[in-house]
Amino acid sequence: MRFKRQIFRFTVITVLCLLSSGLLAQTTPFVSKKNLPLPVPEEVVTDNLGRMTPQGTIVNFMMAAQKGNDERALKFLNTKKTGRNGYKLVNQLQVVLERGFSGRLGMLSTKNEGHQNDHLLPSKEFVGSVKSESGSLDIFLEKIQQGNQPPVWLFASETLDKIPEFYEELNLHSPEKYIPQFMTDIWFLWFPLWQWIYILLVVPFSFMIATFLTRLLAPLLIAIVFRITRYQAHHHVMALTRPLRIFILALAMWAISIFSRSILVSLFWSYAALTLVIVGITWLTIRLIDITVNLRHTRWAGTASGKIAMIELAGKLSKAFILIAGTLAILRIAGINITAALTGLGIGGIAVAFAAQKALENLFGGIMIISDQPIRVGDSCKAGTYSGTVESIGMRSTCIRTSDRTIVAIPNGQLALMSLENFTLRDKILLQHKISLHPNTTSKQLESVLHEIRNVLKEHPKIETDTARVNFVRFSEFALELELNAYVQETAYETFTTIQEELLIAIMNIIEASGTHITLPAPVAPNP
Repeated sequence: MRFKRQIFRFTVITVLCLLSSGLLAQTTPFVSKKNLPLPVPEEVVTDNLGRMTPQGTIVNFMMAAQKGNDERALKFLNTKKTGRNGYKLVNQLQVVLERGFSGRLGMLSTKNEGHQNDHLLPSKEFVGSVKSESGSLDIFLEKIQQGNQPPVWLFASETLDKIPEFYEELNLHSPEKYIPQFMTDIWFLWFPLWQWIYILLVVPFSFMIATFLTRLLAPLLIAIVFRITRYQAHHHVMALTRPLRIFILALAMWAISIFSRSILVSLFWSYAALTLVIVGITWLTIRLIDITVNLRHTRWAGTASGKIAMIELAGKLSKAFILIAGTLAILRIAGINITAALTGLGIGGIAVAFAAQKALENLFGGIMIISDQPIRVGDSCKAGTYSGTVESIGMRSTCIRTSDRTIVAIPNGQLALMSLENFTLRDKILLQHKISLHPNTTSKQLESVLHEIRNVLKEHPKIETDTARVNFVRFSEFALELELNAYVQETAYETFTTIQEELLIAIMNIIEASGTHITLPAPVAPNP
């Protein structure tokens, strides 16, 4: 099982490397180098050769030259040479860029105006350097307008003048001399077969080195975190090792791109490194969000249920946002039009919003309940016709356990529109009763009962004396009615019932001592 997981990871990383350079967008079969069809440029704006940006000029020139289309490749050079002399210069420039190039192609501009802050003329762009035993040659592009056509980027004439000299030195060190002929003739996408084998070997080897280094660093990170925070963070640190492994792998690929002498290979590895950096940042951010939520959950457990629900919801929404942003960034690197993707995402979002209207209503209802906190987990409340204790507040519904010990799940959208009565948040409980005395009770007995009950309420430590009232309110057909209203300074209903029982028994004793008694309402006679 572990071996299968490793194979899966290697496959995912390799596919990401391919996506990062936009290779999968140009699927061509295994064919001979001499018969390769021309690719369709992706950067077609107003120039059908893709020379509107510095990076487009470099990539499309190399693709044309490698696939044997010297006539097309010559159009990327600012030179007066034509025919055989021009084709010879194309081949020499291709060899120089393939075997001696040194630079950071990932930083090459993809804009029509190029880099504006490189301290060069606006019509000039630095690409990189070519190193040989005798020295180095800086590769420049220059923006040229040919006739009525829009300005395009071409290899500068000052660079092309020195290419033959550097070609003579570099051509002797070609690694292809030691590679079987069929591995150099068969091409797939941008590279010959032998370079694909090299790529497929480097990726898993670099991944294994990254895995080994993260395992060595993990104990050190755990010790540093414990020394700083005095907190055993073994589980949290181990959760961060895999994203860190991606960063180490990206660093290895970036180093390969720097030391590579092939301009296309350098471009491939630089974009692969950039893609893995975005993957690592996305993954690391998601893991940090999980760790933050877990730590808050542990700190607030049992004391701040509303905050727990809020941070869990915020964590889920944040992770979704980070994942979408990371995906869009990778698609942008792969050369996909993000504007069109965002437009489609907006249209799709409207369709999803209509289709999931109730789900979104419940989601925002849950956010409102968690933020306003009319009820919290553990509160005793009444929502509509349901009374009970709040068990949980989720993204879709709130669960209430009733007195029958059943669970009622109320959608948050409906709950947000209900009148919620929270019993737990009350600061005192109202004691309210009607007392019916026998109609034969005398006025002296009535006065005695009222006086003694008032004394009991006044002397009880849990009764709010300023608002306590007991009064004779009416004559009825079968009784003299007294009305008792008093606030008990307790919030727990169980304690309140004990105090209420104590007071009612005391009132019964007062009534009996006065010589009268309590009467009950006459039973209602059934209809004949």
